[in-house]
Amino acid sequence: MHGYTTNKQDHLRRLRRIEGQARGLQRMVEEDKYCIDILTQVSAANRALQSFALSLLEEHLAHCVAEATAKGGAEAEEKVKEASDAIARLVRS
Repeated sequence: MHGYTTNKQDHLRRLRRIEGQARGLQRMVEEDKYCIDILTQVSAANRALQSFALSLLEEHLAHCVAEATAKGGAEAEEKVKEASDAIARLVRS
C-alpha cells in the first residue's frame, strides 16, 4: 500500500482540477487572451501542482519512509535517499 492510498480520491479530484486549469490555459491561448491573464493562470496551475506535490511528499514521508526507517537497514537508507532526491527536485523546480 502506498502512503497516498487513503487520500487517493482527494488526490484524483485535485489532479482533475489541475487538468482543467491546463485545458483552460489552452483555451485562453486559442482565444487570444491577454498575455498577463494567461501568465496569472499559469502561476495558479503551478501553485496547485506544488501543493499537490507537497501533500504527496508529506504522505510519503509519513508512511513509506517512516515504515522503512522503523525496519532499518538498506531499505531505510534507500527510502531516505529517494525522499531527499525528491525534495531536491521540488526545490529546484
